[in-house]
Amino acid sequence: MFATSPRNLTDRRIRAAVIGTGGIARGAHLPALRALRDEIEIVAAFDIDEEAVRAFCADGGVPRPYTDLDRMLDEQRPDLVTICTPPVFHREQTVAALRSGAWVWCEKPPCPSLAEFDAIEAAERQAAEAAEASEASEEGAGGGGPYASIVFQHRFGSGARHVRSLIADRAMGRPLVAHCQTTWYRDTAYYSVPWRGNWAGEGGGPAMGHGIHQMDLLLELLGPWTEVRAMAGRLVHDVETEDVSTALVRFESGALATVVNSVLSPDEVSRIRIDCERATVELTHLYGYTNDDWRITPAPDVEAAELARWRDLGEDVPSSHLAQLRSLVADLRAGRRPRASGADGRTSLELITALYKSAFTDTTVRAGEIGPGDPFHTALHGGAPGWAPSHPVPVTEIPV
Repeated sequence: MFATSPRNLTDRRIRAAVIGTGGIARGAHLPALRALRDEIEIVAAFDIDEEAVRAFCADGGVPRPYTDLDRMLDEQRPDLVTICTPPVFHREQTVAALRSGAWVWCEKPPCPSLAEFDAIEAAERQAAEAAEASEASEEGAGGGGPYASIVFQHRFGSGARHVRSLIADRAMGRPLVAHCQTTWYRDTAYYSVPWRGNWAGEGGGPAMGHGIHQMDLLLELLGPWTEVRAMAGRLVHDVETEDVSTALVRFESGALATVVNSVLSPDEVSRIRIDCERATVELTHLYGYTNDDWRITPAPDVEAAELARWRDLGEDVPSSHLAQLRSLVADLRAGRRPRASGADGRTSLELITALYKSAFTDTTVRAGEIGPGDPFHTALHGGAPGWAPSHPVPVTEIPV
């Protein structure tokens, strides 16, 4: 059953609800929602752990705790739902929210497979069709949607916006060589959480759960990729997934990139470097950046005035959940598809899927080749010997 009645957002705040009340909800989603209190009213939160959701609501000033998701969606009718649960639950919870008529803002990774992402896109289309079949929208109603957007906050900082424009306009010449690095450190205690390190709970290793942010930003800056060749390994941790991967990626522009994802690196850093014909652009940070984290190094023939324009990143907007949420709220009110949703939200998941397929089958994988019927379409391990779980854990037995 799909909700079909229009929701007029002209003269009221957006009603938001939070699904999952763990660390990312407390540390990122709740502060972002509260920062936009003039635009957003947080009406409820859901968690299967009653004690956890009650504590979250008490600490965050959220009025209504729920342990039944369908009941929360039915009683509160939120306009926006933020999903902060492990990846294995993202598809089911996203589809439920879309069916209720709510827009969705879901933590990365979006879901554990391209097949599940396709199911989310199908639910979007069905929800849109249901809305179109209802009575004509009231004047000032939100319009299009509902849509499901993924948390890819690094796209939304001022530095990324400026550099993307420079590269798209070829201001610094053609992009030629790129490096994308997510080299972090996670100890054994990190993997003591039951849903981490296994395909059923997490969907993948550091390529999926950690490096996805930098890879998404690389795609945002360089555009579509055409082929990937990769390797992966378990070098330290006793897990089902990898703990390190490397890849070579070719882009439609002709640029070549190296990608490294690791949870074995004591000197932690997130880095993107792009060598263009007339300048090198580099971003170095860890979990988020400001304008000061970007550096542009010119070729010898670049004049000072031109370099000054390149280095003018504008007002400093750090990459953050808040920056993306501001954009999402504007899209919701306008009824337009938000960035990092639909085909735009699928791009990084497709590259990661291709990375795994290449690593586990020792082949070059090309963009667009993984579809229904391909084992990697339904699971990132693709059933590959040595990587597929020997004793799969049922989803119902994975603790949140």
